[in-house]
Amino acid sequence: QVQLVESGGGLVQAGGSLRLSCAASGRTFKSYTMGWFRQAPGKEREFVAGLTWSGNSKYYADSSKGRFSISRDNAKNTVYLQMNNLKPEDTAVYYCAAARTPTMSHNAYDYWGQGTQVTVSS
Repeated sequence: QVQLVESGGGLVQAGGSLRLSCAASGRTFKSYTMGWFRQAPGKEREFVAGLTWSGNSKYYADSSKGRFSISRDNAKNTVYLQMNNLKPEDTAVYYCAAARTPTMSHNAYDYWGQGTQVTVSS
């Protein structure tokens, strides 16, 4: 069992940066692939970024490449999403999630946090 709690969301102007954190509890955290997803009003949940349990393999949605960076600190049971050059279209609720294998499919993620709101003003 893994419990996830996101933090770090907020209101930022276009071009600004935010760093989201996802604190995990549960002794098996280190074995999970971790991912970030987002969901804007009226839209489906979409993959943002993910990384394997070791942190050696990272993958990003096209919309995130070059602007977002995912990382993890297994000693702190925490996953981060550094978001730079934010755009109004990045406005959404951001969720972290845990999966047993590397995947971009939200259906394969077993555990989810409650989400944190990110709002980017133009």
